[in-house]
Amino acid sequence: MASVFDVAEYVLSKLGKTPTMKLQKLVYYCQAWSLAWDGLPLFDDEFEAWANGPVNPKLFAAHKGVFSVEPGHFEAFTIPDIVFTEKNIETMDIVIRDYGDKEPWWLSELTHMEAPWRAARCGVRMGEPSKNLISKESMQSYYEGLISGEAHEVRTAD
Repeated sequence: MASVFDVAEYVLSKLGKTPTMKLQKLVYYCQAWSLAWDGLPLFDDEFEAWANGPVNPKLFAAHKGVFSVEPGHFEAFTIPDIVFTEKNIETMDIVIRDYGDKEPWWLSELTHMEAPWRAARCGVRMGEPSKNLISKESMQSYYEGLISGEAHEVRTAD
């Protein structure tokens, strides 16, 4: 299985230099849509429901303090002989095509409207820090629901 760093490097290989906030959201959407379309995660690591949207802590630790990263930034963390499946590549390419031209804050605001982040933030005030996990199950359920037209919004107390 690929790592979060492999997916980040794949995204960077397609987009070039990318703001880290945007990269976090694109890697999140790669994971979310892989769960929805393929029924499998791209990588094992989890996302947390941070104030500005989903963040993978391992990925964050590797780019902390850096505004933008370029291809090769995470090379030391990747598995050199990792091979993505055709489905993995198709999923990541669609995410990059559909979300790759969006600004980081636009992607952050989009995640704030979606049930997995909102559910994980339940009970946490807007703007406050949180390390609450966004479960793969909630991601899979929500994004599969978007495909079938059965996605349900989660109401939270802000």
